[in-house]
Order: sequence, then structure tokens, then C-alpha cells
Amino acid sequence: MRRRLAGVLVVLAISTAFPALAADTPSDAAPDVIGDLITGALTGAMPGTLDYKFRATLYHAGAKGIRALDSLGCKVVAMRTVAVDKTVIPRRSVLFIKETVGLPMPGGGVHDGYWYASDVGGAIKGKKLDLFSGDGKASMKPLMPLNLAQLTVAKVGEFKGCPPG
Repeated sequence: MRRRLAGVLVVLAISTAFPALAADTPSDAAPDVIGDLITGALTGAMPGTLDYKFRATLYHAGAKGIRALDSLGCKVVAMRTVAVDKTVIPRRSVLFIKETVGLPMPGGGVHDGYWYASDVGGAIKGKKLDLFSGDGKASMKPLMPLNLAQLTVAKVGEFKGCPPG
């Protein structure tokens, strides 16, 4: 609950969302005020926060070319680190990815949907995300239904330093 409240407060304090994607907002869609309030209560996103569709791919430690550190020099964190195109989503953005809520976390627990844009990749161009699953190919199993799928992504804040592990 505190994380959701913090996300709402961060959104209020930070008015930048995805400036590179402003052309993607539907202009003829009627607002769904009740739906926005319910979604905001469940996700911690502010009502009216713009959601975008991104195509997801997966990566894991042990794959060729994958390092233990992200592009910020921080340790990659399983089920938290996401690689982005930094011209579309600024690094150090906190993202909420609706489709990841409830997925099993390494070591137990379930995912709350929050990811940290702290990595980039040569193949990550435009509206694509690369979700870090953990150590070894087997770590990708819980995320496989999301591989190459369109995910609902909202920027809900920013972080300093390294993402929480």
C-alpha cells in the first residue's frame, strides 16, 4: 500500500510521462472515469495516467553477451530490471507493467508490477522492452506468455541510484 501511495505521489510531483509517444494518445476515446479510478486504486497509477503498448522480449543471465551489470553500472535484478530505448523511456524511470502483476517472484512472493528502466540494449528500439528474468534460461518460464506480447506500460516515477534489489 505504501508503494502504491508513493507511486501516486511521485506521479503528482513529476509531470513527465512519455513525451516521445504523445502522438499515440487516442483523441476520440471517451474517458472512463470509473475505470480509471478502479485501475488507479489497484495499480497506484494516477487516474488519467497514460498507458502505452510496448512489445516485450525476455533476457536472462547466462545468455551470450549478457553482463551482470546494467547500463547504469548497477547489478541487474531479476523480475525488476527492464531494458528500454532511452530515447522513448528515460533510464531511471519506474514503470508499472499491468500484465506482470501476480507473476511468481524468485524466492517466493508475487510481482507487484513495478519495473526499473536501468538497462538498454542494441535491439531495443522504439516501443520495445526487454524484461530481465534472472539466472539461466529456466528463469524465463514464468514470463514466457509475455514474450513478444504487447504489454500495458505506464511511467509512474523515477528512481535515483540503483534499482532496489
